[in-house]
Amino acid sequence: MAETLEALIGKVALGDRRAFSALYDATSAKLFGVALRILNDRAGAEDVLQETYMKVWRYADRYAANGMSPMTWLITIARNTTIDRLRRNRETEDVDALADRLSAKGPTPEQTAVARSEAGRIARCLGELDPQRSAAVRWAYLDGLSYSELSKKLDVPLNTIRTWLRRSLQSLQECMDR
Repeated sequence: MAETLEALIGKVALGDRRAFSALYDATSAKLFGVALRILNDRAGAEDVLQETYMKVWRYADRYAANGMSPMTWLITIARNTTIDRLRRNRETEDVDALADRLSAKGPTPEQTAVARSEAGRIARCLGELDPQRSAAVRWAYLDGLSYSELSKKLDVPLNTIRTWLRRSLQSLQECMDR
C-alpha cells in the first residue's frame, strides 16, 4: 500500500490528474476522519479535506525529501490544515467574545460591595482551614488543578486529596453559614 501511495504522490508531483484522483479515492476517508475527529463538524471537515488535497496537489514534489511514510505525510497535512482552521475560527470567536464583553454592563456599585464582602468572608473562612488544605482548595477551585495534579503537587494520595477537598468544602459552607 505504501509503495502504491508513494507512486501516486510521485505522479501527482508531475501533474497527473488520474493519479491525484486515485490518491484521493485511496486516502480521503482516513483524512476526513482525522479532520472530523479534531473539528467535530462535518461541514468544516469537508472544507479542510478540500484544502488538504489542494496542498497535496501543490506540494507533492516535496514528499520524497521528507522521509515519512506516505500516509503519515498526508495525515500530517490534514492535521495541520485542521489546526489552522481551528485557530482561524478561534480568532473570530475571540473577537466576538470581546465585543460581547465590551458591550456588557458591569456590576453595579451595590453588586461590587456585596462581592467584596463575600470575598472577604471566603478569605476569612479559607484562613480557618489547615494551610495545606486551604492551598488545595485554592488550587483546585481557583486555579483549576485536577485531583491528580494536586496529588502530585502536594505529594499526597489521590483519595486523600478527594477527602480533603470534600471536608474542606463542608467546613467552608459551615463557616459561610455563620
